[in-house]
Amino acid sequence: MLKKVLIANRGEIACRVMRTCKRLGIASVAVYHHEDRNAPHVAMADEKVQLTGQVPTQAYLDQEQIVAACKATGAEAVHPGYGFLSENAGFAKRITEAGITFIGPDPEVITLMGDKIISREFAAKHGIPVAPSAKQTGTIEAFIKEAAAIGFPLLIKASAGGGGKGMKIVRKTEELEENIRVAASEAQRYFSDGRVYAERLVDMPRHIEVQVLGDGKGNVVHLFERECSIQRRYQKVVEESPAPNLPAKLRDEICASAVRLCAAAKYKNAGTVEFILGSKGEYYFLEMNTRLQVEHPVTEIVLGLDLVEEQLKIASGQGLALKQSDIRQNGHALEVRVCAERPEKDFQPATGRVGVLRVPQGEGVRWDGGIREGQAVTPAFDSMLAKLISYGPDRATAIGRLAGALRDTVLLGVPTNIDFLSRIMANPVFKDGKLHTGFIKEQGESLMPAPVPAATEAAVAVAALTITDDFQASAFHTPEPYASIGAWRN
Repeated sequence: MLKKVLIANRGEIACRVMRTCKRLGIASVAVYHHEDRNAPHVAMADEKVQLTGQVPTQAYLDQEQIVAACKATGAEAVHPGYGFLSENAGFAKRITEAGITFIGPDPEVITLMGDKIISREFAAKHGIPVAPSAKQTGTIEAFIKEAAAIGFPLLIKASAGGGGKGMKIVRKTEELEENIRVAASEAQRYFSDGRVYAERLVDMPRHIEVQVLGDGKGNVVHLFERECSIQRRYQKVVEESPAPNLPAKLRDEICASAVRLCAAAKYKNAGTVEFILGSKGEYYFLEMNTRLQVEHPVTEIVLGLDLVEEQLKIASGQGLALKQSDIRQNGHALEVRVCAERPEKDFQPATGRVGVLRVPQGEGVRWDGGIREGQAVTPAFDSMLAKLISYGPDRATAIGRLAGALRDTVLLGVPTNIDFLSRIMANPVFKDGKLHTGFIKEQGESLMPAPVPAATEAAVAVAALTITDDFQASAFHTPEPYASIGAWRN
């Protein structure tokens, strides 16, 4: 097993990887920007190395500094977490060339699966269903003609994209040219790659993804599926496993497709194959994420596994320890992403300082976080603050436990989506498992929290602060002026 691992990330995922490292007796190394010097992942690590950069993201993306940190600390492997450099083939290659183990797939596979056009062609070649599509190989006029021939509605997507960037829905021919140009412009701006393609849009689909593990030699197992249909702006809000109301035969077909794709690519380590599922049971390959997913805890809980441990085993050369016949789902798990944002203002990211933080406890409840009281929430990073996960023997129990855990969560000082998440848990359509990617838009106002006057919000925050340890110590344990003078008489 590996002896020392550097985590090239921050926040919740860095803490998550470190917990497994500590349990396995593996030393952990944190990297951090000055603004993160007091962050939980820095305090939790066995060693830490400061990165320099004018802005925090610049520091965390500096490959040479990370390689230098590995050499300075003797870290023999790098875990990229998710985001930042996790799906950067150049980074994986740079790490490997430096004689350091990259805890993830080979650079060539990251390149193959990271390009949506190439990965779709690869999937189709190996018998994985893909939605009818067209790519631009000549003039834009020829592309428009080929795209329109597929039939509407269409989705224009960036080849190197993600997170809804470079993505446009088109419902008639007259809208095609303008949307193609806008999508290509966004793709170039966000990903330095202006290539786009068009594919048949499946209206109101479900988003089903399959967790996989591979040894890099063609041996792959699936860890069943996750339902990720509850989304806003193409970003996931609620994830769960198993997917509700999914016929067993269809589940088997989707999981088998994921295994076939990854076996053909000789995939190594953990990854996720994503599919779009239509209302008539038709499913299409969407993309592959060549890293650990944010929502991996729901898979861990229903299977009784530690996916980070499995990653470390594969990276250390132990290969796949799991056999498909030994992997069984048990019960139901859900996860929500607690974000600093204002749902009532189109999920606008919010900033502030965490004044009070009380983490929920209880049976079947798990909190994966990387924040602390007093920590500043800035625009420098993604708005996700933590993940709240619940487990139950069935879906209804898991929903009930998650609803209770959300009620017990206290996070003051920065606006969050906690109330919004509670309303999802209480929604009857959600409880029935009638899910699709347009759920939030469809349910609309019923999910939005009632507006709270700014003065009330401030008063609640101040009142809550009075119960914190720091306030108590300041208010009740500081000697009064005369007590500090010493002996005296009047």
